[in-house]
Amino acid sequence: MESRAGISKQDIREQIWDYMESQNIADFPRPVHHRIPNFKGSYLACQSIKDLGVFARTQEVKVDPDKPLEGVRLLALQGVRDYSVPVGLDAKVLVDLVVVGSVAVSEKGWRIGKGEGYADLEYAMMASMGAVSQGTPVVTIVHDCQVVDIPEALLEDHDLTVDYILTPTRVITTGCERPKPTGITWSKVSCAMMGRIPVLRSLRSREKQAGRDVTLQDERPPLEARSQHAAPPGAVRRPGDPAPPEASSPRGEDVPSDTVYVGNLPRDTRVSELKRALRERGAAPLRLTWQGPQHRAFLHFQDPAAAQQALSCLQGLHLGANTLKVALARQQRASDLAGGHAREPHPDH
Repeated sequence: MESRAGISKQDIREQIWDYMESQNIADFPRPVHHRIPNFKGSYLACQSIKDLGVFARTQEVKVDPDKPLEGVRLLALQGVRDYSVPVGLDAKVLVDLVVVGSVAVSEKGWRIGKGEGYADLEYAMMASMGAVSQGTPVVTIVHDCQVVDIPEALLEDHDLTVDYILTPTRVITTGCERPKPTGITWSKVSCAMMGRIPVLRSLRSREKQAGRDVTLQDERPPLEARSQHAAPPGAVRRPGDPAPPEASSPRGEDVPSDTVYVGNLPRDTRVSELKRALRERGAAPLRLTWQGPQHRAFLHFQDPAAAQQALSCLQGLHLGANTLKVALARQQRASDLAGGHAREPHPDH
């Protein structure tokens, strides 16, 4: 396949995903959209890694958990006694080979993942720990149709490049000289990532102590001065409690855009369970209005930007078997916020 000039990374992803599905190249799990796509012939492509001298010399290998890399994981495990062993920050581990999944890759070694940035981040974490260096080879395994031209303008400093591309029909040595990440670009890390990767929080703490800028992608400096009427972070106001001055508004006025609605709470959910889930995602509201009987809550933030950041962090949040509905509550009436109405707010898209 050939990519068109002047398109975005997401355009290339969609082009690849659509083509693989339409041509029945895709394999389980399907559809392959929004994934590192598995493909028919992935196991055959994986076998080619045995022909690479770097694999024969490997003692420590890092293989991503993507489905099309399954064949490499099986090969790597042959004769191995220790695998999937947690590695701490102070572990003196030297990784000899890194194998990553891709949505698209160019013969020059430029790579596009599924868009969440985890492969780039994991490599950057290993670089920060000294586990990998610029000389550590990186391999990706894709279908031939995933090898496309990628405009150099799309590449950023945090993007991981690859040295070898394995397909069902080819072994491509890219000769890529573009530098790989040497550490974590914190401005590309979201609070959702911080919530999902505990070791990342430890790394951030260390780098902050070392005086480095560790401001996250969706993080704003803390509010320096709060109103004397503002409740402390995480405070809960239940229906029937008097509303704090900044939450009060005349009947019929829209709820301020610094409010986030959380719905579809499971029956019998406790407010402490929701607060714990919010902390794990890095979302800390100034106040929380609890409406458990209506299976919902409202989170109040310092300003609309903070509400938007929290909204990003909380997407896909689960409690029990329920996926919570999270949206800005801008169009929700103040009377609903106080618990007077049972209707749900209209999300602000």
